Amino acid sequence: MPYQLSSPDLDIVLALVRGATLAEAGRRLGLDASTVFRALQRIEKGLGRRLFERSRAGYLPTELAQQFAQHAERIESELEAARSHAALSAQTVTGLVRITTTDTVLHGMVLPALAPLGRRHPGLRFEMIATNELVSLTRRDADIAVRATRQPPDHLIGRRLGPLRVAVFAARELVEAAGVPVPAPGGTFDAAALSALSALPWIAPDEALPDHPSVRWRRKHLPRVAPQYGVNSIAGVVEAVEAGLGAGVVSLMMGRRSGRLVELTGPLEECQTDLWLLTHPESRHLRRIATVVSHLAEHVWLDG
Repeated sequence: MPYQLSSPDLDIVLALVRGATLAEAGRRLGLDASTVFRALQRIEKGLGRRLFERSRAGYLPTELAQQFAQHAERIESELEAARSHAALSAQTVTGLVRITTTDTVLHGMVLPALAPLGRRHPGLRFEMIATNELVSLTRRDADIAVRATRQPPDHLIGRRLGPLRVAVFAARELVEAAGVPVPAPGGTFDAAALSALSALPWIAPDEALPDHPSVRWRRKHLPRVAPQYGVNSIAGVVEAVEAGLGAGVVSLMMGRRSGRLVELTGPLEECQTDLWLLTHPESRHLRRIATVVSHLAEHVWLDG
């Protein structure tokens, strides 16, 4: 059976090619010269070929020894790269993390929260999926879902971030022009207030999201209101309300951060949901996913 050259054998050859003497090769390897000599004799005997010519100048490598040294250098380079990666991985996190959420949560909460994480771990890459549909975590279409729901699916691992509350908002200039009374904080919301809201133009996602809590609330409490502006997303509602087109149901998080909007009701309890961080049980322990989940749980803020 032919001699099976090993990685330690290549280390001996490389050290002797570089050091040219048994003593210098031993110093590089942390061995004594006699140990290097015996190892070289064993390798040459196993191969049946001489690897070095002995001379007054030291050990001169044959062509075969030089070829072995080139292989050893490549192995050495790969090991150094692996060690560097291991050292880097101890401090940083790398890889792709796909996050699905709604457009308003993405722009109002997730993106601002991710900014410092991206700077801390430049090796992390993010793919954002903004949709009102629950992208499948089971099929691994996404790694993390940030969703407003009262009851997350049982097969997913959930972390509740807190209540996601909404109220009716309108642009300040629209409210002033229409003479709509602005309730005091904590004030009652009565029939007169509902009547005042009915006089405003409305923005709503009825066609795109007919079962959205905000749509159901308006149809129940303001049945005579027909929205003047239809949009296909909650982000569209926010943008149109900020543009002064009309009133709409907006999250407290978005409405209270805007300097242009006026809160015309208190929080609408019928519309309240909880914001959840959801992951698949089999992927939640992956370092890149666990890092992002932990960061979002700490840095996503729900106003109100």
